Amino acid sequence: MMQTFWANWGPISVAAGSAVFVAVIGGLTTDVGPWYEKLRFPAIRPPNWLFGPAWTLIFSLTATAGVIAWNEAPDAGARTILLALFAANILLNIAWSPLFFRWRRPDWAFIELIPFWASILALILHCARFSPRAAYLLLPYLTWVTFAGWLNFRVVQLNAPFARSGKKTQE
Repeated sequence: MMQTFWANWGPISVAAGSAVFVAVIGGLTTDVGPWYEKLRFPAIRPPNWLFGPAWTLIFSLTATAGVIAWNEAPDAGARTILLALFAANILLNIAWSPLFFRWRRPDWAFIELIPFWASILALILHCARFSPRAAYLLLPYLTWVTFAGWLNFRVVQLNAPFARSGKKTQE
C-alpha cells in the first residue's frame, strides 16, 4: 500500500514541496524596502507585484516538468542525474535573493546568476533527451531568469560600486 502511494504521489509531493520550499526561502530573503527602491533601474523594470505571480507560475511549471521527467526517465541513472540537476538548481536559486537583497550585492548576485542560469539550461538539455514535454515546461524558467539576469546586470551598471564588505549599509 505504501509503495503504491509513493509510486503515485511521491514524485508529486517531492516536486511540490521543493517548489514551495524555494518560494518561501526566496520570499523570506527578498526585501524591497528603501535600499531597493533607491536603486536605479532600467526603464522596462516590471512592477514589484508581478514577481510573485511570475515565480508562482514558473515554480508550478518547473514542478510539473520535474514530475513528468521523473516518470518518463528511461532508467535510474537518468533519474539520478535529474535529481542532482534539480538539487543544484534549487541551491543556486535560493542563493540569489540573499546576495541581492540581504547582503545588498547585486554585483555578486549577477555573478551567481551565471551558474544559476546554466543549471536551468542543463535541466532542459537533460530532460530533452527523454522528455521533450518536460524540457518545454522549463523554457519559461530559463526565459524569466535570462530577463532577470539582464535586469540584474543593468542594476549593477546603473548603481555600482557596491559596499566592499558585503554587509548591509545604512538606509
